[in-house]
Amino acid sequence: MPFILQDNRAPRLIDRKNYICNKLNINTTFVVLETTYIKLNMLRSMLALLFFVFSHGLYGQPDTDKKVLFVGNSYTYFWNLPQLVQQMAEEKDFSIETRQSTIGGSNLGQHWRSERELRTREYITSGNFDVVVLQDHSRRALDAPDSLSHYITLLQEEINKSGGETFLYMTWSREWAPETQEAITKEYSDIGKAIGATVVPVGLAWAKARELDPDIVLYDPDGSHPNTVGTYLSACVFYGALTGDSPVGLPVRLITTDKNGEKLYLSIQSKDTALFCQQVAQSVLTAH
Repeated sequence: MPFILQDNRAPRLIDRKNYICNKLNINTTFVVLETTYIKLNMLRSMLALLFFVFSHGLYGQPDTDKKVLFVGNSYTYFWNLPQLVQQMAEEKDFSIETRQSTIGGSNLGQHWRSERELRTREYITSGNFDVVVLQDHSRRALDAPDSLSHYITLLQEEINKSGGETFLYMTWSREWAPETQEAITKEYSDIGKAIGATVVPVGLAWAKARELDPDIVLYDPDGSHPNTVGTYLSACVFYGALTGDSPVGLPVRLITTDKNGEKLYLSIQSKDTALFCQQVAQSVLTAH
């Protein structure tokens, strides 16, 4: 009985409240309403706290541990794309461990046949990877789309057997031929839909960046490979695709350590360039 004291000699609590209010010439209804208001505020605070706890995870850390294998060529290893993605994730308290099977100028057929000392199939079957990213030669979607589809499908079967998920690395057009991006995009999108793979729209992000800022330089002087800005943009897209988190707010400098514990700068961008890349990546990921 919450409103009555157990001591029979004591008056009811409500009587005490009325007595005090009468003595002080205070309206009882006002006091009751004020008490109710305080209780509602306390309830709101408790609900807000519960929402914060559950929206941030019970232990304050996102449950997104992933082991990722990048398969490809120089479009993957230029300026340390896999390591950059891993460091971006670490900066935002996501755990992503990246590995790579790469060699310059290679295509997925060579990866499948284990040519040029590539051990991609061995890594897929024994590496216990959650995600395997497949990047074919940059001209494959244009010059040999049947080969692109064929070897992606074969490799995906191996990935499925190992319990992993397939991500397709949509590459970009050459600097002097932006009109080819439409065909590249279509090939990767069609294959992704056909086999149920996730397409990472890096090429679309490059095209969007060039559209919004024609002066931005994403390419190495050869007009094909990425420079540091191009790799940073690609990494922002991969970060968002792998974590589901927005790349907006990632650091402008990504730093790791070498084997001696010394600082190793993976990427250094200006604040404006980094934010532009982050926003473009987020925009493309949202629309894709």
